[in-house]
Amino acid sequence: MLVIGIAGGTGSGKTTVVNKIISSLPAGEVAVLPQDSYYRDLSALPMEERTKVNFDEPASIEWELLVKHLNELKAGKTIQMPTYSYLTCTRQAETIKVSPRDVVIVEGILVLTDPVLRNMLDVKVFVDADADERLIRVISRDCVERGRTPQAVIDRYQDVLKPMHSMYIEPTKRFADLIVPQGGANTVAINLLVDYIEARLKKASMSKK
Repeated sequence: MLVIGIAGGTGSGKTTVVNKIISSLPAGEVAVLPQDSYYRDLSALPMEERTKVNFDEPASIEWELLVKHLNELKAGKTIQMPTYSYLTCTRQAETIKVSPRDVVIVEGILVLTDPVLRNMLDVKVFVDADADERLIRVISRDCVERGRTPQAVIDRYQDVLKPMHSMYIEPTKRFADLIVPQGGANTVAINLLVDYIEARLKKASMSKK
């Protein structure tokens, strides 16, 4: 099993990179564990307090569960991945069945911040993008998917996203084996990554024979 971590700022194009990797490999060969599925459950807090929680710092993620699930996949076991609602800031009752695959991608803004998880990654990728481009994508996404107003998104960007990016996310770039500038638009970097993945899988397959 090849475990790949894909990190980068909010709106940098991580999901686009992940989707292009999946589409370039044989169907059913890749499993994805989004970091966002492992946000801590806030159902015990009143709704007013939930909205004040900082989702862009490492403490917001239940790393222990993510690491446990990744270890189980590496051991050949199927997991029940949690699902999370941004509207209610709570973990949902529904889970998603994830079976072991030749390639497992762990994707999210904070993926390279946790040292335990980081040491489990065979390949560490940082998707980079200009701050203005990221802001535009965040506004488009949050207004449509999360019911926020443009002004609310901009305020959150200034008050939370920008400082948290500087404090936690940008520094993890130094851990990356590959930096992908221009996000999902950088086909050269993505193709290089896919070629590397295919070579690793081929080598692993030959060693089993």
